[in-house]
Amino acid sequence: MSEPSILVAQRGAVCTLTLNRPSALNSFTAEMHQALRERLDEVAANAELRCVVLTGAGRAFCAGQDLADPMVAPGPEGSPPKDLGHVIDSLYKPLVQRLRSLPVPVIAAVNGVAAGAGANLALNCDIVLAAQSASFIQAFAKIGLIPDTGGTWLLPRLVGRARALGLAMLGDKLSASDAERIGLIWRCVEDAQLAEEADKLAQRLVAMPVAALVETRRAMDRAEQLSLDEALSEEAAIQARLGRSHDYQEGVAAFGAKRAPVFTDR
Repeated sequence: MSEPSILVAQRGAVCTLTLNRPSALNSFTAEMHQALRERLDEVAANAELRCVVLTGAGRAFCAGQDLADPMVAPGPEGSPPKDLGHVIDSLYKPLVQRLRSLPVPVIAAVNGVAAGAGANLALNCDIVLAAQSASFIQAFAKIGLIPDTGGTWLLPRLVGRARALGLAMLGDKLSASDAERIGLIWRCVEDAQLAEEADKLAQRLVAMPVAALVETRRAMDRAEQLSLDEALSEEAAIQARLGRSHDYQEGVAAFGAKRAPVFTDR
């Protein structure tokens, strides 16, 4: 019996999901898409969980789409081309939507190369940690495609239009340290420290007001499409909701009592 394409490990309130096709650099197949979305659905339904860590097995985080998978591999000569738009609509779009709608923070622990859809999968996470030896490659132009998995939306917002176009058009390998330097990711750490640093960050997030953290993600996503006045109104509406929450009451009480707060909302 073959190993599952997604490994699941839960420790306390943290769930670690590991992309597990190391011999193929954890590249995506239709089966792996389905498995990852199912595991993310399980996370969303599990009220005990307060943080997710997404990482890869072996020497890669994710090399993007497996071009040998039947859903994208060209057929025999003379056969009609595969509909890549359908692949995006049916697999990559719902994966990104599921990831960005999770009711808990998501950390990407990028342990090796993150290329194509794999790079943008990581960038869709809330906080990206990368090992010193990791790299990010927008490899799409090398096979005649555009950045997908949200890449056209993410890249200019993270690093600006000039750098986004350079990364996308040239497809050069970007080291983890350079990714940190230009603001593409949160932090680059020594290889041997990646798992430990990801766990420290996860434990820190677990102890924070998770509902407010998720609302922060949602508010920033929505604000990309809003005017300043609209964003101010959106902030007021969110604060009205959060101001009635247990976590707000607990945070204020703990501040006044000079004790550590115990947040429980999700």
